[in-house]
Amino acid sequence: MPRPRKWRKVCCLPEIRRFGPLDFPANTTELINMTVDEYEAIRLIDLEGFTQEKCAGQMNIARTTVQGIYNNARKKVAESLVNGKVLFIEGGEYQLCDGRGKSCGSDGCYRHRHGRNFL
Repeated sequence: MPRPRKWRKVCCLPEIRRFGPLDFPANTTELINMTVDEYEAIRLIDLEGFTQEKCAGQMNIARTTVQGIYNNARKKVAESLVNGKVLFIEGGEYQLCDGRGKSCGSDGCYRHRHGRNFL
């Protein structure tokens, strides 16, 4: 029997879930779907400055899993930017943190630091 999939811990949902070109109509037939856990990996590594190891601890998954998620997310961002496709963030295998964990971001939970409540 296969091992059950592990839910990826996510601190918050994105405030804006749709991104795309502004200067001409976006090709809405070819949406790029980024999952919430891919968004979280980009947020933690590129915005918060986490290493993949620290990101893995934060998301409660293996470093190799973070590496795969992060690589997929970067490819989707690049495809959206280069080809002018709309990027939409939704879905994935994630669980929102309760905001009380000691490992919720470098200075405590992201939601509490920024006054956001997404639960």
